[in-house]
Amino acid sequence: MSDAYCRWCGTALAEHPDIQCRRELDPPRFCPECGRRLRVKVHTAGYEAACRDHGPLPD
Repeated sequence: MSDAYCRWCGTALAEHPDIQCRRELDPPRFCPECGRRLRVKVHTAGYEAACRDHGPLPD
């Protein structure tokens, strides 16, 4: 599976500008398959991110 959308801004990778949209230690906010907003729980040891349609993101 290759990503179709940016995990941090949700823009389609075909239209994505060449800028860095990820900040250090920032968890993904958008599903890489459909571009839908993720449910994200941030813990002291990391995060859990899941899409409503595609389930949890692999690490």
